[in-house]
Amino acid sequence: MEILDIAALLLTLAAVFSYLNHRFIRLPTTIGIMLIAIVMSLALLLLDRLQVTDVYSAACRLFASVDFDETLLHGMLSFLLFAGALHVNLDDLLRHKWVIGLLATAGVALSALLVGVLAAIVFSLAGIAMPFLYALLFGALIAPTDPVAVLSMLKTAGIPRSLEVKIAGESLFNDGVAVVAFLMVLGAIRGGSVTLPGMALLFIQEVGGGIVFGLAAGWVCYLMLKSVDNYQVEILLTLALVMGGYALADALHLSGPIAIVVAGLLIGNRGRLLAMSPGTRGHLDSFWELMDEFLNAILFLLIGLEILVISISRPVLLAGLLLIPAVLLARLASIGLPVLLLRSFFAFSPGVVSILTWGGLRGGISVALVLSLPAGAERDTLLAVTYIVVVFSILVQGLTLKRFFAASPLKEPAKPDN
Repeated sequence: MEILDIAALLLTLAAVFSYLNHRFIRLPTTIGIMLIAIVMSLALLLLDRLQVTDVYSAACRLFASVDFDETLLHGMLSFLLFAGALHVNLDDLLRHKWVIGLLATAGVALSALLVGVLAAIVFSLAGIAMPFLYALLFGALIAPTDPVAVLSMLKTAGIPRSLEVKIAGESLFNDGVAVVAFLMVLGAIRGGSVTLPGMALLFIQEVGGGIVFGLAAGWVCYLMLKSVDNYQVEILLTLALVMGGYALADALHLSGPIAIVVAGLLIGNRGRLLAMSPGTRGHLDSFWELMDEFLNAILFLLIGLEILVISISRPVLLAGLLLIPAVLLARLASIGLPVLLLRSFFAFSPGVVSILTWGGLRGGISVALVLSLPAGAERDTLLAVTYIVVVFSILVQGLTLKRFFAASPLKEPAKPDN
């Protein structure tokens, strides 16, 4: 099928599933769409078992033609990150900068290492031959919390503002560390040398370069926004910033996600306050809110349909189910240790570690990273277990986050926690 036909079909499915969810199921839109897509995929698998193969085969061919890795990492992600960062208060973010910074760097690295070790044990127990470096690779790709999934769930979670800022801030900035870890382990698998200076240089280039580039691109866009008062032109300028900025950062081997987050924070705070009229702010907010909802619907539809191209054997299913508590345990340790280190300097409410652990959702970024691996038995296994962890994270953690918070002892701290 042509790209236009695929886009039309995906948009139609997303719209129909959104309607069915709103009319009958009443779940959060993204989760409802993903759940219906999973049910439809399972129904197609059942048809295949009943020897009704034509529909199933056509669906598999269609979805196999969608490059999830390219679609998300080099297409939708920049728009979703900008839309999310646009409404994050920079003052709140800076107030919690030490907690967010430690969780997004050392916390992610620790989580990746712990998940890698636990994954190696789980694969061995399930009878799956998996080299240790591939287990570490799984740890790296599953370690970052997904900003798209996290920001989508936080809209309805009803958690305190200070905690919402920590979760959102960590999810927006932890991709850079995870990508560095992913690339380093992948380089070792391909026979490259992995050294501490090399890792540090790659981190500085990706993350530091992304921050500097994002500030520069955002500042140029801010100056242009300030010089005009026409909401059509100003929305086009933000689109150019997102698409052109991400593409240029990627071409310069800088972290595109971090660059767009930084640019979005600058435009969403200084730009909204000083460079836009009230009318422009209203139009801009409406446009990016619609863009966010639209792309989220497509993304979660794709996650739900991904099951059509995943082969899950009994050993792989067992490994995936065992890795769910393993990932949560590693998340608990990677949150608990930084909070323990910072508790001497900042006040934390009781239960904050458990909420940060349960609120660290995995999503499409992990799926896209595993799909970027070269074809092989290891990729197929990692894809299946990643999918199992991601679906559990979104459906179970996402849907129960509000109740989990209500049952926790967490209260807002009496004084600012950082």
